[in-house]
Amino acid sequence: MSALAAASRIEATPPDAGDALAVLRRAALDHAPAVLASSFGAEDMVLIDLIARNALPVGVFTLDTGRLPDETHALIDRVRATYRIDVDVHFPEAAALEPFVRANGVNAFYASPSLREQCCAIRKSQPLARALGGKCAWITGLRRAQATSRRDVAVEEFDAVHGLAKFNPLAEWSRDDVWAYLRAHRVPYNALHDRGYGSIGCAPCTRAIQPGEDERAGRWWWESADHKECGIHRRPVAWVRTRPDAASQPVEAGATEIAQ
Repeated sequence: MSALAAASRIEATPPDAGDALAVLRRAALDHAPAVLASSFGAEDMVLIDLIARNALPVGVFTLDTGRLPDETHALIDRVRATYRIDVDVHFPEAAALEPFVRANGVNAFYASPSLREQCCAIRKSQPLARALGGKCAWITGLRRAQATSRRDVAVEEFDAVHGLAKFNPLAEWSRDDVWAYLRAHRVPYNALHDRGYGSIGCAPCTRAIQPGEDERAGRWWWESADHKECGIHRRPVAWVRTRPDAASQPVEAGATEIAQ
């Protein structure tokens, strides 16, 4: 059993999901139409379960880059069957992807950070922009404890790049919180987590993590630790609300990016 799998089975008290649910309700009711962007990692499964369990009017979509693991496709099918919800799938545009692959090769992302970023832009950022078109809010499974690049993630913020509200209901949760919830509610999850994967993206760009590594160390592992950005979570952020009962606070716009 992997270290990650073992850690996920440590007995822990399931977290009070009340605050996260309140954030989801606010997104759904005050910022309709709202959507959850799901990569079908552990955090996203918590949010899908909360949305479905409480019949919240929140759509669910995913970005199928064309390089997803079979285990992720299997989980998408299981989610549809278990929760009886639609999962909207957005793909890269062939008109952008085909010339890139023809010119640089199918695995160009290994060659340089620049080519990897171009690949992510075609396969993820551009489809994300289409998925968010006409929406008033999007929801993610970002947590501060996932990586140092996410330590400042707010529960609520304004996505100035896409021009809509963005909610991260699990920002304050720990990994143990996530897995305690999944166990307590018998929520399905990606089989790759049982093989040591802390974070799951495209198959060729993700590996299992080793003991002591942060949860996202397996993403683009051949690049430096401070250069792991795909571009789908961009800032500047215009304002944030760190708690459901907190007032909005202005935040200076910047150019920091954090990756999904």
